[in-house]
Amino acid sequence: MALQKSYVDTLVIGAGQAGIAMSEHLIQAGVSHLVLERDRIAERWRTQRWDSLVANGPAWHDRFPGMTFADVGPDAFAGKEQVAAYFETYAANMDAPVQTGVEVTSVVRNEGRPGFTIKTSEGTLEAARVVVATGPFQRPLIPPIAPRTDALTQIHSSEYRNPEQLPEGAVLVVGAGSSGVQIAEELMRAGRQVYLSVGPHHRPPRTYRGRDFCWWLGVLGEWDAEAMKPGTEHVTIAVSGARGGNTIDFRRLAASGMTLVGRTQGFDEGVVTFESDLVQNIALGDANHLSLLDAADAYAARNGLDLPPDPDARERLPDPDCLTNPLSSLDLDAAGVSTIVWATGFSQDYSWLNVDAFDDQGKPQHQRGVSKEPGVYFLGLPWLSRRGSSFIWGVWHDAKHVADHIATQRKYLAYHADAQPQGTPADVERTI
Repeated sequence: MALQKSYVDTLVIGAGQAGIAMSEHLIQAGVSHLVLERDRIAERWRTQRWDSLVANGPAWHDRFPGMTFADVGPDAFAGKEQVAAYFETYAANMDAPVQTGVEVTSVVRNEGRPGFTIKTSEGTLEAARVVVATGPFQRPLIPPIAPRTDALTQIHSSEYRNPEQLPEGAVLVVGAGSSGVQIAEELMRAGRQVYLSVGPHHRPPRTYRGRDFCWWLGVLGEWDAEAMKPGTEHVTIAVSGARGGNTIDFRRLAASGMTLVGRTQGFDEGVVTFESDLVQNIALGDANHLSLLDAADAYAARNGLDLPPDPDARERLPDPDCLTNPLSSLDLDAAGVSTIVWATGFSQDYSWLNVDAFDDQGKPQHQRGVSKEPGVYFLGLPWLSRRGSSFIWGVWHDAKHVADHIATQRKYLAYHADAQPQGTPADVERTI
């Protein structure tokens, strides 16, 4: 399909939650733009998630301000197809200029004149500005620990769909953030023996005193925190909306038959070795859990909220044997392990973005999404401006800031005709 335009004021790359939010605010600001998506709107929700996945937050919370979920109760958790349909409907309702099936392969700043030249799978176009809304989940990250062999199936969590997909046998799940722990529990419920490699994590209560943890983090100001707390750069969050939502409790999982192990360290001749940090990692999660309960209690008392007490939230099961006597290694053959699921996150891939917008480690340099490269913007990244930046509601607020910046820059350029881009194609739109 040919490109809809050969020139556009602002090009938005990616039509997931970030791209759709960006389009809404650009429409409201009167900025001519085009959104390019290599697949379908919200494609990763459709094809890079397991079958039973639901959103980690309730529907009243995990949405844009302008539209509720039509087919999901406010306190329920939307399934992945419902989330994808939500973004499709949202884009259609505002007539967002989205062109799907177009992959951007290169972005280069023009020499001697303003703007950028963008190469795509369907041809070339130019833009005065580029918003990179491809999000944080670009390249599945699998640590180079275990060699690939026919005897051992290894997949990333983005490739996992359901228990029936995997060969018979036990499973080692590496990573106990939201994806890893949900996949591990699903496999255990399907009758698999599961070993779960647990790293540093936070585990908030799913609900406390009648309120979801998303509500508590909101009223406590945690979602608006502008910087990570020291030492939490590699700490994941273990939370789930599966089966109506329950607090992740690793002791409960172990009591149900799951074997907890420390962080995966190495692999040698079929034997996986683990760090001796399991007790420490579980303790970190416990401390985080209790600290949120304490903060919630203090907030309720300070504001005179009549919320029901919840003493069960502070109860703790006895330590299981796998915690008091943690494994330091696991012989995969002896344990009958046929599969490793790597729930180890993603890395970013900007190899196609040939502009001076990165540090020496390839990370985007920006202030609230405004890149150090004039005319380039980033959206949807973790901690772009706040803790909530990579989530549905957070990216919407960041998109408004970026759109406001773009609109302001266009007004500066319009102030003096000589500052307008020269030599752009004839169909350049200059409407402010």
